[in-house]
Amino acid sequence: MFADYKKDFYLAGPGYLLNHSVGRPLKSTEQVFKEAFFAPWQESGREPWGQWLSVIDDFTFALSKLFNGHQKDFCPQVNLSSALTKIVMSLDRLNREHAVVLMSEIDFPSMGFALKKALPASCEVRFIPKGLDVTDPNVWDAHISRDVDLVFVSHAYSNTGQQAPLANIFTIARERGCLSLVDVAQSAGIIPLDLARLQPDFLIGSSVKWLCGGPGAAYLWVNPAILDSCQPKDVGWFSHENPFEFDIHDFRYQHSAMRFWGGTPSIAPYAIAAHSIHYLAGLGIPLLRKCNQQLIDAVAQELEHEFVSPRDVEKRSGTLILQFGEQQHQIMTALANANISVDARSMGIRISPHIYNNMADIKLLLDVIKANR
Repeated sequence: MFADYKKDFYLAGPGYLLNHSVGRPLKSTEQVFKEAFFAPWQESGREPWGQWLSVIDDFTFALSKLFNGHQKDFCPQVNLSSALTKIVMSLDRLNREHAVVLMSEIDFPSMGFALKKALPASCEVRFIPKGLDVTDPNVWDAHISRDVDLVFVSHAYSNTGQQAPLANIFTIARERGCLSLVDVAQSAGIIPLDLARLQPDFLIGSSVKWLCGGPGAAYLWVNPAILDSCQPKDVGWFSHENPFEFDIHDFRYQHSAMRFWGGTPSIAPYAIAAHSIHYLAGLGIPLLRKCNQQLIDAVAQELEHEFVSPRDVEKRSGTLILQFGEQQHQIMTALANANISVDARSMGIRISPHIYNNMADIKLLLDVIKANR
């Protein structure tokens, strides 16, 4: 069906299907990390910052390939909550009385926590109720009213296996004068996203899941059309137009998304993530998506009644959900005993095949499930 990519990754057994949580590392990552991070530090008597900062350039360049954007519009972040907080606090529109932010009740809770604490007390975080279908553009159309200042949307929802209709949402937001921000934590690396075509106002994401880049290498993207209205409060010397000017009385924002950077940066997480992003972007996200969806289809065909995530490919994320009712605990135990890595949330068992999974992995999953029902 597809080339064998298993050889490129560290896979502790054939049953790793937990890519919505943590992607597996490339076998080449350790050597690349040593060369990018340790070698400049260990092998030279000079300070390593010149070489270390090139790691950040490589990271943002990799992101530009992944999302079809410009490198200067990306900025490294430590995690999504921090990125979201920085964006919200930078916008006068969201720091006035009675601003409104719209999101879904099934968004990752950390995003709601960050918004509520970063916004002024008078601002309203308004929710699309969790019982509504977030894959339906009409649901978004009904909730993006003209008093909404920012619509927060997850590209993919980890607990439901759903994909949001981004093009429709961004079009509605623009028509109603609303800012848009997309969270790609659960989609980056498995669902194609073209920033040049979609043109949201902001994007935030991380590298730990489908991008196989480990924790700590998050990022934000700012549409250059809105950059001048962004005045970050959480700044440091790397937010400065000239970080090495060293004039404490004169701060000027960088003329790029890097104004959101902050103080002395981490390097190690970005060295790891840049390598894996280059690898996956080189394969092409459409290929990864095709492989992922064929493996999901194989499960859907065998477990038609238990398959509770979307059947429509256009509405699916990269994660499928199976619900076995009273048999759930028994099946989860059997899968764990067979060294098959999945997890469960309120809707059911979450299963996420990646490019290094194949039909043999899916057959093993199905065999264990059928033997324990």
